[in-house]
Amino acid sequence: MNPLGFVERLVGRAQATEIAARLIALLPIPALVVRSKHGKIVLDATNPAFDAAGLNAGPDRQPLLDLIDTRIHDFVISERMSEEFPLQLGLSVDCRYYQVTLSRLAKNEEGRCIVTLVDNTAELRTENNLRREMMTDSLTGLPNRAGFSDRLEQLLESAPDGFRYAVMMLDLNRFSRVNACLGSMSGDELLMTVARRLKGVLRSHDILARIGGDEFAIFLTVEDGRDDVAHVTKRIQTALSTPFRLSDYEIRVASSIGIAFGAVDVDDPEELIRHAQFAVKRSKASGRAEAYQPQAFDLAREQFGMETALRRAIDRGQLRLTYQPIYDLASGKLVSFEALARWRDENGTEHQPGAFIPVAEESGLIVPLGRWAIEEAVRTMAVWDEQYGGECGVKIAVNLSAIQLQRDSIAPLLQAALTKHNLPGSRFTLELTESALVTDPDRIAGIMHALKGLGTNIAMDDFGTGYSNLAYLQKLPIDVLKIDRSFVTGMLADRDKVAIVRAILSLAQALGMETTAEGIETNELAQTLTALGCTYGQGFAYARPLEFDAAYALLENRRH
Repeated sequence: MNPLGFVERLVGRAQATEIAARLIALLPIPALVVRSKHGKIVLDATNPAFDAAGLNAGPDRQPLLDLIDTRIHDFVISERMSEEFPLQLGLSVDCRYYQVTLSRLAKNEEGRCIVTLVDNTAELRTENNLRREMMTDSLTGLPNRAGFSDRLEQLLESAPDGFRYAVMMLDLNRFSRVNACLGSMSGDELLMTVARRLKGVLRSHDILARIGGDEFAIFLTVEDGRDDVAHVTKRIQTALSTPFRLSDYEIRVASSIGIAFGAVDVDDPEELIRHAQFAVKRSKASGRAEAYQPQAFDLAREQFGMETALRRAIDRGQLRLTYQPIYDLASGKLVSFEALARWRDENGTEHQPGAFIPVAEESGLIVPLGRWAIEEAVRTMAVWDEQYGGECGVKIAVNLSAIQLQRDSIAPLLQAALTKHNLPGSRFTLELTESALVTDPDRIAGIMHALKGLGTNIAMDDFGTGYSNLAYLQKLPIDVLKIDRSFVTGMLADRDKVAIVRAILSLAQALGMETTAEGIETNELAQTLTALGCTYGQGFAYARPLEFDAAYALLENRRH
């Protein structure tokens, strides 16, 4: 039983109230005794701590009771013995936070209760300060990623039906170069100046945040349709077009802008941010502001799923090489095979190289895939020689990616494979595209010379589709120019293609290089290329890429 209820049974209600007043006087926290009289809550007694806290405004005016009289009234007419709830008193600047407890004097008592207040102001202010720091970017004073997401969630929860909005993501191009060349302090100064300029062109109800190193996010209310966002985008681009003064340098800053418009089926702040960030990637490629397109995002997600599956396939050895024969056009003799990667997943789905090779290059999986291809091609040659009873008399060509050349040590890798299977490098041709030269010509030249030192042949694949520097072409140890199928297919009906092929053949002859035409689909085309002076050819007119056993069978047929 409540102690005050026990006292009340012994001495009566009037004396119980007096005793209650004496008891609460002993409490170190603010407390008061109240009762319900004719439906109104009136004050019976307070304790010194209540008066010292400045909560007692006098007998005729009790602001505290005005705030909680409804809660007290509901409590005293109920059967509950106690109830707790938070209370905020005062304005936001000097407000105080209390945890209020209502306690009944006795189980069957109606109309009176004790109210105690625990001051949590210091704890809550500390908590709020910590939360504010966690939600704020320390450099610019803007909301950070967590703060921006929190603000978005609050806005979207309270937004009326039909509310139109957009999330804009802005990424500063080449910001890392500023940090690298001028130092992090100059980089910080640039970020603060960008933040000020952005705030200057945004509307009062827009929200600006810095959510990453050089990444800013903006929440925009769309009042007049998408033109609103277009106008804001233009103002931002104009503001950033003015040069920034950093130390003794005048810096011009370009930006990539991605926009995600709010939709009925998208109300998750993090999803909106992801959509806008995806649009930024498209903006970096296109050079203009881009809006989020669900179809492009679905494709990217599909490619991400393919990346995961491809990584698993490489780890589990689910890839294989097929081999497309290459013939000497003049003699009709089989001279080589081009090794081409193929992937059939665990569900039996055959994935085309045009689908998974770009994913491998973007994700970096081209490095382990390329390593596997080199080692598998060398192993294949060793097996064929063994089955043939000696050197089988053909070469195998393996494709090298520009990314693979940049990130991997190709020459030591090939040398280890050749040593393991006791094969000379002259049995292999390594094919690289023109784009590989553009990335880092001097470094790629060094790699090519190292590969030539192993005795391998070097072929330039897809020649004519890239941006080769003819000076480099002259200096590099290239043995074969491969004419891209886009020039070969339909060549007989297109004079321009004939002229291009003729020019490539003349260039190769002047540089002492052999040539291979890709995409030969008819005998007539093969004869024309032979007449023009092309050395080798491959295509469906001869054979499609063959599996291991079928390719070896072609070798066996050659000796009969």
